[in-house]
Amino acid sequence: MSEQGLQKTPLYDWHVAQGARMTEFAGWAMPLLYTSIIQEHHTTRTACGIGDISHMGRLRLEGPGAAMFLAELLTRRVGDLKLGQIRYSLITNYQGGIMDDVLVGYYHNEYGQPFYVVVVNAGNREKIVRWVHQHLPTERANASGQEVVFTDLTRLWAMFAIQGPRAAEVLQPLVDVDLDSLRYYKGHLVRILHPAAQRQGGIISRTGYTGEDGFELLVGATIARGVWEAILEQGKPFGAAPIGLGARDTLRLEAGMPLYGHELTEEINPFEAGLEYTCYLTGYDFPGRDALKQLQQQPLQKKLVGLELASRRVARHGCPLLCGQEPVGFVTSGTFSPTLQKSIAMGYVRPELAEPGTELLVDIRGQQEPVRVVPLPFYNRNRKKPRSALPGQ
Repeated sequence: MSEQGLQKTPLYDWHVAQGARMTEFAGWAMPLLYTSIIQEHHTTRTACGIGDISHMGRLRLEGPGAAMFLAELLTRRVGDLKLGQIRYSLITNYQGGIMDDVLVGYYHNEYGQPFYVVVVNAGNREKIVRWVHQHLPTERANASGQEVVFTDLTRLWAMFAIQGPRAAEVLQPLVDVDLDSLRYYKGHLVRILHPAAQRQGGIISRTGYTGEDGFELLVGATIARGVWEAILEQGKPFGAAPIGLGARDTLRLEAGMPLYGHELTEEINPFEAGLEYTCYLTGYDFPGRDALKQLQQQPLQKKLVGLELASRRVARHGCPLLCGQEPVGFVTSGTFSPTLQKSIAMGYVRPELAEPGTELLVDIRGQQEPVRVVPLPFYNRNRKKPRSALPGQ
């Protein structure tokens, strides 16, 4: 595989030196796996998986007009965020299609000045940066006290995911924040307590994309490798290990989490994707609000569902879904679940066929396989036992 011209994270040389199998993802050279997807998947479910997610976009907004600007850009209200609170939101186009799904965190710097961090998908970063610039306040608005300072910090920061039931134990000795008191979807400015970081600051959040408890850590690119190696060393007694994009995909799919370009696109609206809770349609006028108001009054054309196959074959993105011989939808993501030991998928079907228990067929390279609609997520770490399999499995 040629990696010429691909963007590289601050850990690229480390990944290559460790023998990682590298792959192209959203224009970046990223580790697909180090050992095997299954092994890295189980490491995350049982101990702690540590992933380089520096390809994700990190955008910073500050200034007296930042809160109002985000309120008029995002589908979900963020002006009421408390210090350290993080909220999942969408950015929609004027037709109500999903341009990206993002996390927005609200923080104060060491001088007490407020700022927001918006984490966007790697493949959408350039598109969203252009969209932000198109909607930034005019010079006249800035003169009236509504100035917004916007910075794309993706190249200046690195971002790590520390995920799994031992994640807090792995990370606690390296940060000056009590992780037990950091609640889900909360973040905090931290000092990194390791010589490699010279006690430089970062941002830690109790968020993730695996269905496990865990954290995401933002640190300066210049100290990224030292901090990364310190986390891995600290994690050895707990069975922690690096994981690549392959395991992150199987983990997020088991957890029923959407992936942009698969479950979410500009041709899919929030109601179809089950994300209506992110749409605040009264108050601020963000791009796409009027279209979403109209879509809210119309019958759904399709609905996102979970799917379990009766066989062990994997239904990949784009496989047609059939009722009898009639096309009724399509698969968006599919894998063989290492945790549940069954083939699972997500996809869109006609709303009348979205009820759990509905029996359909999926066409996998010309061969039809039975598939059943099931509730999402497939895996929940708080559930003592996984949901029962299809009859006969």
